Amino acid sequence: MLEVSNVVSGYGRADVLRSISMKVETGSIVGILGGNGAGKTTLLQTISGLVPLRQGSIRFNGEDIGRMRAEAVVGMGLVHVPQGRMLFPEMTVSENLEMGGFLDRDRGHFNREIEKVYAMFPILRERGTQPAAYLSGGEQQMLAIGRALMSSPKFLTLDEPSLGLGPRIFDDILATIQTINRAGVSVIIAEQNARKVFRTAHYCYVIENGTIALHGPSEDLARDERVRKVYLGNHTPVGT
Repeated sequence: MLEVSNVVSGYGRADVLRSISMKVETGSIVGILGGNGAGKTTLLQTISGLVPLRQGSIRFNGEDIGRMRAEAVVGMGLVHVPQGRMLFPEMTVSENLEMGGFLDRDRGHFNREIEKVYAMFPILRERGTQPAAYLSGGEQQMLAIGRALMSSPKFLTLDEPSLGLGPRIFDDILATIQTINRAGVSVIIAEQNARKVFRTAHYCYVIENGTIALHGPSEDLARDERVRKVYLGNHTPVGT
């Protein structure tokens, strides 16, 4: 579904990503792991058309999207949930969701999509008239995901969805992501919380200094001695 080949991108004169290659199969959840500054955010923003592609190619469902504008990428069905949520804080919950459906010209379809979001996140219906700024961190993350779902995505990329959330709330968010995936949406999660991503993703890539250092099925990487030492903080297996 998504194929990233020898991608180079960055900001100003600096290259952040250097010859990154990865694949995401249809219907899968893929984790992108790495510390601060490793290049996770730059990778997702490059895939989404928010950071210019300098070299290489990005293909989505067989079509080259590497130099498309961000709104065109959304129109293709690939939707980004940014780090920090990036909501419109003074707008209400329902207005934020409406912004997510800005490409939808069919009012009936729009209404069906917003009902799906409310069914998935009932608290958003309750908070519909409240400004997004007044929501808790978990509710804001729900709203950010709900806003993305308003575009009827085939593919979601999520950047650090655990940011500012307690462990139980993050577990709830991950359970929701799995539900979205089972409904047919492919997913990339860029995260520092390797332990929980290994439990959620089917396959993972580890980025270090803008390059892919390791990759493989989640259960295999979770048993890798280097990964356990550097990214899990101890030698305890993930399942314990």
